Amino acid sequence: MVGISLLTLVPGVVGGSETYARELIRALARVGELDYRVFVPEIAADAADGLPQTTVTAYRARRSLPGRLTAMTLAAAHPGPVRRQLDLDHLSGLHFPLTVMVPSVRRPPAATTILDLQHELFPRFFSRPELAYRRLAYRRSVRASRLIVAISAHVKETIVERLGVEPERVRVIHLGVDLARFRPVERERKPFLLYPANRWPHKNHERLFEAFALIRGERPDLTLVLTGAGHDGRPVPSGVVVRGHVPSDDLLELYRSASALVFPSLYEGFGQPPIEAMACGCPVAASHAGALREVCGDAARYFDPTSPRAIADAVLDVLAQPDEWTARGIARAALFTWDECARKHDELYRELGGD
Repeated sequence: MVGISLLTLVPGVVGGSETYARELIRALARVGELDYRVFVPEIAADAADGLPQTTVTAYRARRSLPGRLTAMTLAAAHPGPVRRQLDLDHLSGLHFPLTVMVPSVRRPPAATTILDLQHELFPRFFSRPELAYRRLAYRRSVRASRLIVAISAHVKETIVERLGVEPERVRVIHLGVDLARFRPVERERKPFLLYPANRWPHKNHERLFEAFALIRGERPDLTLVLTGAGHDGRPVPSGVVVRGHVPSDDLLELYRSASALVFPSLYEGFGQPPIEAMACGCPVAASHAGALREVCGDAARYFDPTSPRAIADAVLDVLAQPDEWTARGIARAALFTWDECARKHDELYRELGGD
């Protein structure tokens, strides 16, 4: 039996990693060929979503950042109660999809997914305590793992270079998109650009605002719609609409309605929103940073995210040729499915268990 630990899942907080964890579980329920048990915290008791589960009450999950750090620290310092509820003796392998191995285990053999190593490349974006914690937790997790999942070749390269991990221990498994849900519909697109991202430093909102002023010089009819957390009380330029955190159905409608997605991130371990937008037929202008070129292929118009002029020019280009970029995007998104992601995880689990 393969164990999958979602103990550090905090619903609505951990962003793309939550999407990955939940969609992986759903896809394993559809196409997986092994026996699984999902270990969940009390605050995410629904996360197993059809697979057999154990709610680990010994893990003191909390929603706040201090509470989350305290829960992980306690589980690392006093792992016995959590380990007992994980029933380790009956598992052939244990997977930690959410980057941090909590608690640390040596038996059964474990795998950890690394979704990004932003702190290694952009340490200035983190407070000193958070940076210290990430460096300690990530290195400890990869050292204790027999195998490591990287969600892109870019992430694998960083793991090997920055953490000193042997390349043969790392498996690249791309994320997916729900193509039954994220699909185009026949409707006229509205005059707005979309950027779905929490207002974190690497998401590069300030340069986007500069670029948007340039865009409006040529397209004064356009607005810029922002979704995600962290915008409350922070000023935005004229023409920018802050929607904040929106339900997934609302985001889907935005993908289907926007004239284009603009994605100026300075770092991405994968880049889920561009692929979701492409699947919905939304043209994409994206940064060339991180894994975005690897993921988006020839289906995005790329730009230098440090140059507002380059961002503006890329957006204007896709707006001038929307049909071409829409067709490329739909074809590209079709290459990424959660079922394929799940099948590759099954291969990893078999390798982990020695089958």
